[in-house]
Amino acid sequence: MTLRLLEFVVAGNEASDLLPVHSAALLRAHGARRGFWTVLDEGPVEHCLALLLELHDGTWTAHHVAVDAGPENGRTEDGEALAHHDGWVYVFGSHFGSKAGPLRPRRAFVARFREDDAVGGRLPVQVVRNRFRIHRAVNDALLKAPFTPLPPGERVRSRFIGETVARGAARSKGWVDRLVPDDLPLNVEAVAFTPAGTALLGLRFPVTAAGEPILVELAGVPAMFDGPPVWPEALGAYVVTGVTPPGALTGFRAVAPTADGGYAAVIGSIDALGKGSVLLEDHPAGGDVTSRHVRFRLPAEGHLAAAELVADLAPFHHVEGLAELDGNCFYVTDEDHRVALWTT
Repeated sequence: MTLRLLEFVVAGNEASDLLPVHSAALLRAHGARRGFWTVLDEGPVEHCLALLLELHDGTWTAHHVAVDAGPENGRTEDGEALAHHDGWVYVFGSHFGSKAGPLRPRRAFVARFREDDAVGGRLPVQVVRNRFRIHRAVNDALLKAPFTPLPPGERVRSRFIGETVARGAARSKGWVDRLVPDDLPLNVEAVAFTPAGTALLGLRFPVTAAGEPILVELAGVPAMFDGPPVWPEALGAYVVTGVTPPGALTGFRAVAPTADGGYAAVIGSIDALGKGSVLLEDHPAGGDVTSRHVRFRLPAEGHLAAAELVADLAPFHHVEGLAELDGNCFYVTDEDHRVALWTT
């Protein structure tokens, strides 16, 4: 596969995920024929939304979107995944922590906005911080799953769960009771909504004991935004099979629905090399893994989703988003201080 590189500088930051723009009014306002949303790493959600746009003359440009998260300004970080549902764009935080732990409550959030509202002025974004309720729901679902997740190493358990509980208890945080010692730390990297309105969370970690990537299905995500919030329920979990290299550990990096009712995804390493990852100290087979573009369908019965390989994206280790649009594949990669969009 031959890829063409388009480079952007957007607020001096790198990108996660790639979501096609659906709003004709938004494209028209920017003189664009098509475009993508991306979310920038690390900062609060109101600083981290951007548009990558192809203008009618074929040139590409980036637009950093001005956002107002209302009372939640400055209270979130590390948006990772974007998804369309029922006229809204949803933004999911990683629900994870720094690479050495602990988990960070600011990353346990979901936000949403309407694309047409980005046409003029500051984009209003609704934010709900779930204070580890999604962490609890997903961990409970994995306990009941008909497969075995990879057990965390002692350093992972101590740094991500033990230290999080200790810090929360020291500050008398009410969310402490939603974590228990045997929990798995979650790293949510990908989200897609199903036709039934449930959300598929693509986990970068944990993976199965065999090293394969896990999806967890959540019902009730929109109800979090109807005050008082009703919290999501995990319906179950799936394993994507047949595309993990022998001896490797692969997690989700991106997932998107396809026109035929299936899903396209990027799978790859469980964490980045050379950045002090405790996950990789305990699970080194999850580091030196290049990205793969795959497709799968959810099974009518059972929990195994057989996948096919679309493209081996080697030598890339850090593909963070994909879109299949107008007969082309688009990928965004995590680069230092820039946004790199690759297209076929």
